[in-house]
Amino acid sequence: MGVADLPLLGQIHGRLTWLDERQRLIAQNVANSDTPGYVGRDLRAPTDFAAAMREGGGLQMAQTRPGHMPVGGPSGAPVARFTSEAAPDSETTLDGNAVVVEEQMLKMAESRMAYDAAIGLYQKSLAMLRLATKPPGR
Repeated sequence: MGVADLPLLGQIHGRLTWLDERQRLIAQNVANSDTPGYVGRDLRAPTDFAAAMREGGGLQMAQTRPGHMPVGGPSGAPVARFTSEAAPDSETTLDGNAVVVEEQMLKMAESRMAYDAAIGLYQKSLAMLRLATKPPGR
């Protein structure tokens, strides 16, 4: 078992991937803030375990026996890890644009703080692993 196989580090990696995708969507919203009729998009926070199980929620499944149901959709195709949904901001302009740049900047700052926290946790976890693998007395 390698360091990358540890469940904690896998969860942190999943969180960082989710935050990366959210930053990409927020940047896309800001880039289209003057596009008539554009409605901003955002990722739904994966907080409800039951909903995550129903929708796939980025969980990696494996078909361990031939009699098991196929992984992913009905044809066995992999399920998308994250799905974005329309998330209009608090106001819509006359041309139908529903992106408020200030609200997008708040979302970006929130994502950045969560990203920094996840990176800090990742670094602390690696430091603990390094400490645990040191020979005694060093």
